[in-house]
Amino acid sequence: MKRVWRWVWPGLMGVLLPGAALAQERPYDWGWGHPMGWMWGMWGGGMLLGMLAFWVLVIVGIVAGIRWLLGQERRAGSDRALEILRERYARGEIGKEEFDARMRDLR
Repeated sequence: MKRVWRWVWPGLMGVLLPGAALAQERPYDWGWGHPMGWMWGMWGGGMLLGMLAFWVLVIVGIVAGIRWLLGQERRAGSDRALEILRERYARGEIGKEEFDARMRDLR
């Protein structure tokens, strides 16, 4: 176990110490305060717009998917009805007038 810590400990320090040093408060002499206090932290506005665009795309994708699925059912049902109507006309069960009237109804 001591052999493992001999390698893990320097690795952890190599990762954690630079992060702690970067997190220290630095004095800024730009005249308008800390840079994170300006324009929602510099990139905050872009991040806000990016998140809004992401969620709009997700919602539009879900709505489009649902509409596509519902449209598939409608198209499949109407095609089957036209198929049955054509079969009945081909067998002579219905006449030309009735066939044309029902075709108009289905379309």
